[in-house]
Amino acid sequence: MRRQVAILLFDDVEVLDFAGPFEVFAVTDELQDHGVFRVFTVAEGPGTVRAVNGLKVVPEHTLESAPPPDVLVVPGGIGTRALLRRPVLVEWIRTRSRRAEITLSVCTGALVLAQAGLLEGLRVTTHHEVLDQLRALAPTATVDATRRFHDNGRILTAAGISAGIDCSLHVVARLLGREAAEATMRHMEYGPFAQPP
Repeated sequence: MRRQVAILLFDDVEVLDFAGPFEVFAVTDELQDHGVFRVFTVAEGPGTVRAVNGLKVVPEHTLESAPPPDVLVVPGGIGTRALLRRPVLVEWIRTRSRRAEITLSVCTGALVLAQAGLLEGLRVTTHHEVLDQLRALAPTATVDATRRFHDNGRILTAAGISAGIDCSLHVVARLLGREAAEATMRHMEYGPFAQPP
């Protein structure tokens, strides 16, 4: 089965938050003869998204046209603050997450998952500068900044920026086996993604 991997984009998204996971899942698919992941970007509406520091990206899908994701990636960046006040987008994330095999936040993307009510009772993390904000948005969650990411089964949260690569490699290992993740890591010339138990 070729899993659909949707990566959400929005104005002022952090570049590595979305580009890191995109690379991990896309490289894994390439190394597996394009049979395991179909990676695509999605935004609330059509047109160009302007990421932090001016990078412009044209998402492949809107919320309406996007295939139902098996893996949903919600990156962070300063733009997440505006997303917290976008009920249509928050509801789309909540609904899609219920049907997805995995929902993964990177950095301040965890704030959006919290706003959608997806982190209640879970052990979670985010960028070190917004830990208190995450605690306020998800009061029943345990905010634990001692790890690069937390895997709660269907919901995963990664710490700041580059941690999204580690968490995505972890997802590859979980879904396809450690050998597939290690092959991707070697191709990307990325360091070990293992973290202590």
